Amino acid sequence: MTQLRDNPISPTLDFERDGVQHGYLKLPYSRDDSAWGAVMIPVTVVKNGSGPTALLTGGNHGDEYEGPLALSKLAQRLRAEDVTGRVIIVPFMNTPAVQAGSRTSPIDKGNLNRSFPGKPDGTVTQKIADYFQRTLLPMADVVLDIHSGGKTLDFLPFAACHVLPDKAQDAACAAGMRAFAAPYCMRMLELDAVGMYDTAAEEQGKVFVTTELGGGGSSTAKSLAIAERGVRNLLIHFGLLQGEIEASESVMLDMPDGDCFVASEDDGLLEMCRDLGDRVEKGEVIARVHSLRRTGAPASEYRARRSGLLAARHFPGLVQCGDTLAVIAKVVG
Repeated sequence: MTQLRDNPISPTLDFERDGVQHGYLKLPYSRDDSAWGAVMIPVTVVKNGSGPTALLTGGNHGDEYEGPLALSKLAQRLRAEDVTGRVIIVPFMNTPAVQAGSRTSPIDKGNLNRSFPGKPDGTVTQKIADYFQRTLLPMADVVLDIHSGGKTLDFLPFAACHVLPDKAQDAACAAGMRAFAAPYCMRMLELDAVGMYDTAAEEQGKVFVTTELGGGGSSTAKSLAIAERGVRNLLIHFGLLQGEIEASESVMLDMPDGDCFVASEDDGLLEMCRDLGDRVEKGEVIARVHSLRRTGAPASEYRARRSGLLAARHFPGLVQCGDTLAVIAKVVG
């Protein structure tokens, strides 16, 4: 059996020490402008005695900002005396992508959320994935990964979990999703879950909660407030913080099958015929794609393949063949 080599990432702090520590995950990276350089991934550890460990991540994709902002603010404010157990905060999980404001890493074009389990001797992105896979995830009891739509999608603000075969794990994830108290909760269907951080955490038996909190390559005051409240609620729910969960009404949504997705078969200018949060009926025209090559050509119409709520849409106004135009979720409560 081939033995995996050690990951080259080294932490500049001690995960087992009580108190508040701010440091880095240091990944050596030799390049033209720095022969003995490194990618420095900021990390905060807040620990107080024994108890559960929460691993909180943002910036898995670098053009999604609610997670980096909410977790940066939490790292500034969280005190050890307020915590029972340990909170590991990584606001900029894929730091090179966050610094570039791009979904993928500018170094190797790696999509971190499609790179698990990673490789300790692979690309920069694969090394980051491997460190989370083999070092950070095994430490955690609960994992929260905060996402939004980035530059090319816009979502209703929802917390999400997946349907899992282990019913105890499934129930714990669903309870965490509800405790986050986003305006919407989603039982999420992934078109391809191979290589995802979600899958890596769930296969290790962790309680995993994720989000989609907006999009368009920016954040809003409302979406950031949802993220900050949700993080605090989750930590209270799992016993890491004292206090009362700030409850909010949530609409329960489900993505039961591939009919939720409407994909473009054209390149062109997108006309959305329905807005986020609108109820739509099966067969209804929800979008048109207009040609940019000539005038007078009829637009291609795209119809809902199921009835439900428009939960996501392409962003901004230009689309390519293969882009997801819309996601229609089933309202379940």
